[in-house]
Parts: sequence; structure tokens; C-alpha cells
Amino acid sequence: MKSLPSPRVCNWLLAGLCILALMIVYYLDGILGLEPCPLCMTQRLFVVGSGIFSLIAAIHGPGVFGRRVYASLAALFAGVGWAVAARHVWIQHLPPEQVPACGPGLQYMLETLPFSETLELVLMGDGNCAEVLWTFLGLSIPEQALLLFSAMLVANLWQVWRK
Repeated sequence: MKSLPSPRVCNWLLAGLCILALMIVYYLDGILGLEPCPLCMTQRLFVVGSGIFSLIAAIHGPGVFGRRVYASLAALFAGVGWAVAARHVWIQHLPPEQVPACGPGLQYMLETLPFSETLELVLMGDGNCAEVLWTFLGLSIPEQALLLFSAMLVANLWQVWRK
């Protein structure tokens, strides 16, 4: 029977997965010119957060306790990202008459509103978040993000509980 990959290898793979996701985002924004909505930007922050903890764990190569701490933090980011992506998918599948109204852009909200109010508005999503601008294999960007966060969450929870 083959042995399981080491925790360090798993963390390198998770960090690489996050980097790959960010490279795809760069392609979608920079090459295809797709404009991200507030929920997309929020999901990116959680990909970065989870990836940073995986990268630190890969470089550090801690013992069991440290591995569990890093994996728990990465799982926390992946779990919150999963929740944001799930809300985004839900908004995209609402009937048109139930889609929230479009709001101001993220930059405008950050400049004019208190941070707590901006955060609340961003997490609620708006009409811009309901648009499906691009698909791959029949999945919208938020649906793909949901799969990414699911994989990251499962892998990090496995890192927490593995022997």
C-alpha cells in the first residue's frame, strides 16, 4: 500500500492550488477583461488567506501541533470562502425578480462608507453578483470557487485530523 503524502507536500499542493486559482483570476480580469463583483473580490481574499497559511506551513514544516494550527486557520479561511461562494451561487440562481438591486462599486463604498457597513453590503451581494459572465465546463465562476473551497476545506480538515 502506498503511503500518504507528507503534511508538507499537502501544504505545497494546497498553496499551489491557491496560486493557480489566482492566476486564473488574473487571466479572467486582465486578459478577458471580466469585471469582478464584490462577492468575487471577497472570495479572492479567502483564497489568498487560506493559501498563505498553507504556504507558511509548507515552508515551516511544523510538528503535529503546528500543522494542526496552520491547517485549522487555512480551513477557517476556506470555510468562510465556501460560505461566500455558496451565497454567490444562490444569488445567481434566484429568479430575476428576486435578484437584489445593483449597488455602488466596491471602491466607492470603501471611500464613503464605514468599513463595517461596506463589509455588510459586500457580503449581501447585489445585482452585479447575479450575472454569469463566464463558464467553464458548464460551471459559473462562483460554482468553480465553491468546488475549490470545498477541496481546500476537506484537505485542510484532513490535515488537522490525520495521524
